[in-house]
Amino acid sequence: MSIDSDIENNDIFYMRQALQEAKAAYDEGEIPIGAVIVCKDHIVARAHNNTEQLHDVTAHAEMVAFTAASNTLGSKYLTECTLYVTVEPCAMCAGAAGWEQIGRIVYGAPDAKRGFELLGHQMLHPKTEVVGGVLEEECAALMKEFFKKRRG
Repeated sequence: MSIDSDIENNDIFYMRQALQEAKAAYDEGEIPIGAVIVCKDHIVARAHNNTEQLHDVTAHAEMVAFTAASNTLGSKYLTECTLYVTVEPCAMCAGAAGWEQIGRIVYGAPDAKRGFELLGHQMLHPKTEVVGGVLEEECAALMKEFFKKRRG
């Protein structure tokens, strides 16, 4: 097995973990976005959107996961970590990822309306690697189902 296929298999495995978080958000009536942060093959943070429960527009899955990972690792920098998130991060979350100096961002579904890729990668740390489209269909389907149900 090649290194690239190992990385791809890991990306799929950890994105499935993020999808579990997204499903938990869905069950709680939150926009179903989930995130996990992995450092040296260990999940150091799990989170999902909590904006409704906390009445806090900044309580995105990524932001909650960044705080948890930083607390777990005892560092404000996450250079050796990968963020797995089911939907492309918004500009706020990408900006925080830049400040955290996250090593990699792997996301599932793109966000054509609010995703950071609309603005480019300038807000990320220059060494951050970005991979999009991992389990894209599953991630997008959960979002579509949520909003279809919500809009009646």
